[in-house]
Amino acid sequence: MAGEKAAGIDAAASRAGRYRWVIVGLLFAATVINYIDRQMIGVLKPTLSAELGWTETDFANVIFWFQAAYAIGYIGFGRIVDVLGARIGYSVAFVIWQLAHIAHGGAYSVTQFAMARFGLGIGESGNFPAGIKAVTDWFPAKERAFAIGLFNAGANVGAIITPLLIPVLVVHYGWRMAFVITGVGAFAWLIAWWVMYRSPREHKKVTAGELAWIEQDPVDSIVPIPWKKLLTIKETWAYALGKFFIDPIWWFFLFWLPGYLGTRYGLDLLSFGPPLVAIYLLSDVGSVAGGWMSSKLMKAGRSVNYARKMTMLVCAFAVTPIFFAQTIDNLWLAVLVIGIATAAHQAFSANLYTLPSDIFPRAAVGSVIGIGGTIGAVGGMMMAKYAGFILDSFGTYTPLFAVAGSAYFLALLAVHLLSPRYERVEGA
Repeated sequence: MAGEKAAGIDAAASRAGRYRWVIVGLLFAATVINYIDRQMIGVLKPTLSAELGWTETDFANVIFWFQAAYAIGYIGFGRIVDVLGARIGYSVAFVIWQLAHIAHGGAYSVTQFAMARFGLGIGESGNFPAGIKAVTDWFPAKERAFAIGLFNAGANVGAIITPLLIPVLVVHYGWRMAFVITGVGAFAWLIAWWVMYRSPREHKKVTAGELAWIEQDPVDSIVPIPWKKLLTIKETWAYALGKFFIDPIWWFFLFWLPGYLGTRYGLDLLSFGPPLVAIYLLSDVGSVAGGWMSSKLMKAGRSVNYARKMTMLVCAFAVTPIFFAQTIDNLWLAVLVIGIATAAHQAFSANLYTLPSDIFPRAAVGSVIGIGGTIGAVGGMMMAKYAGFILDSFGTYTPLFAVAGSAYFLALLAVHLLSPRYERVEGA
């Protein structure tokens, strides 16, 4: 009977509307904007360093304060979206980060840039808690990794657009106006979000068949769970420590790759665009492939535990060639190695992001994601300081690539030790 019921739901879904994928499209677009705003500082690093006389430590300090704000804001927005919902929570976050992004255009000193980045970090920290909350509301468990992978791919698209768009804006209007133009233009998304987003049951474009598909999982409690209780649950720390190990690596890729390509291969603002585009195109493939692989394993009869962890293990091995990136003299071979590593990161991340919705009641998802994001940002703060010290003291990226090559094994080990069976948290 259970098999017949599941088959009936699948058949109903195939005949029903698919508005939930429109929601993923909105989340994807917001994440594109999020990463354009975030990565601009990395793309402009050579320009800002030359014009404002920044050292590697100065740049690291600007990044540090972004990460500090991200750590504070992530845990706050995790709770906000659990209480207020994704529609309002996302809107608040978006307004904060766009205003802070525009403010970069009026900054002249390291301190002023750090203040603008702090505001950006507070606002941008709401992107993933709100996005994953929306996916949790709009998708059954079997589709969430794929849906998260799709909207998370917006990070890579944003990272692709940035080195293509920003140099053109800088050449024609200057770097200050580049911040203003991209910030003001982004508010078109907020209008679309406010008009188009509702919960599935409140949305007129959701058919009965699609609603049945969305709500096929057992009903969870809707009462928010106190942080104090969540912090005592080891599965919370499985997610948080996973984020602690891998998030700093993505920040490193995002903020330091343009400078690395410029230093190692003699590229400038206009010439490091194509290599960065290639790297983040590979990342985009990884983001979708990670969700696809675990979903495929589950459809083949593997447990959620096996599917998520096996996918993450494959990704961890795919990152390891980056140990040797500094020694590669050919630019495009280096791009391939780094691109595979960033793709593996995105695939790993898509599966790690599903842990809260796989294991916790729906009412706790945003809070657990917030806690994990905060711990991940703390790791990013440490990585920023470490990168600034290593580059100013030794002038080599080798130790940084070594950290990147080992972090994913440590993350998977933490997840497995703290959640060996990957079971639902009962009575949370």
